[in-house]
Amino acid sequence: MALTNVQRILFRAPPSTRHIVGKALQATLGPKPHKPAPFPYKEKDYTMLNSLFDKTTSRFDENSKLIVLEGPVGIGKTAVGHQLADLLGMHFMPDITMDAYYINDYGYDMRKLDPQLPINCRSFDEKNFLENPEHFNAASFQIIKYKLRYAHYIDAIAHLLNTGEGVIIERSPYSDFAFLEAMYKCKYVSKAAREMYYILYKHAMPDLLHPHLVVYLDAPVPRLLNLVKERKLPHEVNSKAMNTKYLETMDSELKYKFLRDISNRSEVLVYDWSEGGDAEIIVEDLERLDIDNYDENDPKIEDWSHSREQYWADVRMKYTNCKEDLMSNFNVPLVDAPELLISGEEAEVLTRAWFKAEGNTHAAGYDPKYHSFTDLLFKTKAKKGWSPIS
Repeated sequence: MALTNVQRILFRAPPSTRHIVGKALQATLGPKPHKPAPFPYKEKDYTMLNSLFDKTTSRFDENSKLIVLEGPVGIGKTAVGHQLADLLGMHFMPDITMDAYYINDYGYDMRKLDPQLPINCRSFDEKNFLENPEHFNAASFQIIKYKLRYAHYIDAIAHLLNTGEGVIIERSPYSDFAFLEAMYKCKYVSKAAREMYYILYKHAMPDLLHPHLVVYLDAPVPRLLNLVKERKLPHEVNSKAMNTKYLETMDSELKYKFLRDISNRSEVLVYDWSEGGDAEIIVEDLERLDIDNYDENDPKIEDWSHSREQYWADVRMKYTNCKEDLMSNFNVPLVDAPELLISGEEAEVLTRAWFKAEGNTHAAGYDPKYHSFTDLLFKTKAKKGWSPIS
């Protein structure tokens, strides 16, 4: 009897079977079996009716994996991510930045509003943090970054489930706490702000699927400081944040907390990247991993082990249709940390300025400045998705 797609994923395959396959090796194995075109998940919801005809596992192959690329700041993860994606034929998602928060759908940068805002309400991004890590807004900056990474990770899961294409994502919400801990140890954020962060972390993380694999690029702190000097970016070279204590704390949290914990639920590969390295070596190691042949009760396959097609459909609907619901995990009042609060008067000034800014005066997709009368007349629904400033 022929195995279904789900059974092929769950049941133990012959020893000769390879799993993650690079494009070079794939070329020697012949063409891949045909699979359905990607589902347009960014524009449409995946419904129960869709699930009757559009089977999630029909798009899965040996490269339908979620890989997280981790490591200390400045080690070159983005370049490696692009290389791995090219060698494996996967989709690469670089780490999210505060641009996603400040630049709206029409390209207007909210940071232009700073001159008309109270000091505590002005923008604060990665560059600001590097230049002034003890600023009042440092704590709220890191919480917003965590929220953005969480949303970005949901997008990665949705992409995999709706296209079957493997995803390599730089950073994840699972490692974000290392930034917060380094900030706390260096006294950039208060104990109360740290506690508020972990309240959010506790609420939000259970709703995510662990990655299949974590690739960690490592380098000692002195080498990281040399890399900063070699890049010659003024805001990094002169940074008050990029000091030995900050980097050592982050290094410790990533290695001895994040990697230890994630290894219980995901495969982990660690590389010494002090002098760079060859992405093809990582691909060769990935091809040797037998990720698909865990026992179905193994914690490392638990999030991706479903014996019925409808279970896959339920998971796919959750990450395709319910992003706003998942982001509601962050709707927790953060009232115990002064640096996470602004006064009512300042909040009113901020709200008025933001929603009078170009592109924010109407719901997404309805601004007459950017859409014709005909477009608006026949529009049936607003843009699908979650807004970072919601």
